[in-house]
Amino acid sequence: MESRERNPISKSLLILCFVVFLQAQLSCAGDCPADGRTWVTFGAKCYHFVHGEEETIKSYTIDSAKTICRGFKLLTVHSKEENDFVINYSPQVWKGRVNVWLGMYYDTDTDAMRWSDDKPVTFTNWEYSPYPSDLPKLETCAALHSTSGRWENVSCDEEENGVICETDQEADQPKRKPNALLSTLVILSVAAVVGVSAGIWFVHQRQNSGSTIFTAFEYHPPFRVPDTDESCLVEAEETDGTP
Repeated sequence: MESRERNPISKSLLILCFVVFLQAQLSCAGDCPADGRTWVTFGAKCYHFVHGEEETIKSYTIDSAKTICRGFKLLTVHSKEENDFVINYSPQVWKGRVNVWLGMYYDTDTDAMRWSDDKPVTFTNWEYSPYPSDLPKLETCAALHSTSGRWENVSCDEEENGVICETDQEADQPKRKPNALLSTLVILSVAAVVGVSAGIWFVHQRQNSGSTIFTAFEYHPPFRVPDTDESCLVEAEETDGTP
């Protein structure tokens, strides 16, 4: 009987734990910037695919692309898996082939292309020679073809029609302020769970045969050591009653 009485309360406690867990997940979900943009995670990075007008793909210069991604970086690709991620996600944003600006520039000190974060280019996927002879090196930029994933050197003065902003996920970012509505819902849920649990407990107590709600609270006076006089009287009575 005792296990059945505890069962409804146990269920309520499970519900309470689930509500608290849900709040924790919602308050901690996401390490990408909360700036109103749609960010997609892959690996340890966040990506924002810039949408053009409906049914129209805009064109952007490299300077315009950097302005759009101000505070972040243009797309950098450091592995085949990251390159494939861009190819696979692009159709959800753009229709058909789009040339996406890569955050890459020509470094005169090393006589090689480097990423905008000054990291060396360790992975490449060039479609043609990385340095076409008809392009001055200082005016050479790069773009990624969204359908094939191949890279191509282009003039920095051209306009390309794809922009992807990029930033690292912030694992140790300051905790966001809790959502007021979510916190209110959690408090109300906790109060409801406690109230229902108490109600179920009282109902089960009443349903027990031969017991009342206050059975568990019967009064039992504490043990009291008799005074000296009372002890003498008890001994005298026992003596008188002895044959």
